[in-house]
Amino acid sequence: GWTGFSISFLYFCILHQTICHCCSFSSYQVGQLYSVAEASKNETGGGEGVEVLKNEPYEKDGEKGQYTHKIYHLQSKVPSFVRMLAPASALNIHEKAWNAYPYCRTGITHTHTHNFLIKIETWHKPDLGQQENVHGLDADTWKKVDVVHIDIADRSQVDSKDYKPEDDPTKFKSGKTGRGPLGPDWKKELPKKTDCPHMCAYKLVTVKFKWWGLQNKVENFIQKQEKRLFTNFHRQLFCWIDKWIELTMEDIRRMEDDTRKELDEVRRGEE
Repeated sequence: GWTGFSISFLYFCILHQTICHCCSFSSYQVGQLYSVAEASKNETGGGEGVEVLKNEPYEKDGEKGQYTHKIYHLQSKVPSFVRMLAPASALNIHEKAWNAYPYCRTGITHTHTHNFLIKIETWHKPDLGQQENVHGLDADTWKKVDVVHIDIADRSQVDSKDYKPEDDPTKFKSGKTGRGPLGPDWKKELPKKTDCPHMCAYKLVTVKFKWWGLQNKVENFIQKQEKRLFTNFHRQLFCWIDKWIELTMEDIRRMEDDTRKELDEVRRGEE
């Protein structure tokens, strides 16, 4: 099992990723939530996928936002070296998120051990990723952070097995906003276009785990998967803009309720 070792190793890994968009600071929140719901549908079926336990408003210490608690049933979506060591019942990941936009924080934990944590803290800013250390880390910690800039229009950042022409910002043209397709210098050109808004998501990913003998494999896997997830998700978000640009937050909450019911039916119906 995950914790059946007499010797253990505590490991920390910190990543900082920036993702820029040509949508407004305020509309990005709608696009993000819409895309999360749609992506959840695409990942659910055959007894696997996303189960939404809670999706409700919260208020704590002067902070207001939306709290969600989800379980990801991942039997076929984890690397083989994990499946060999962990029983099927152990391959359930809990995600708890506090979305107080423009600041969001997410904690991802494992069902069978307290020695595994992925923490994602995101600041959304109305800029193009020029700021450093927006999370306010101390100087020593910031020196150790691996900074990654994700370009949603850079085909080389997309794994060949993930590529879909319909989710390619270099090919997509929005009928409702006129945005796209994005060229190789889109981030340099964007500030000159007064009619086209922009924003950036600054994501700080901290990984903590205690797992003797596999720390390097786990670190490399998580680094690769987080970058892959953020890249694919934000490419889709841009290419789905005509589906969400006219929606309100009330529309999104109704959609989330419908999606929750649909996910339960699909996951249970195909078990």
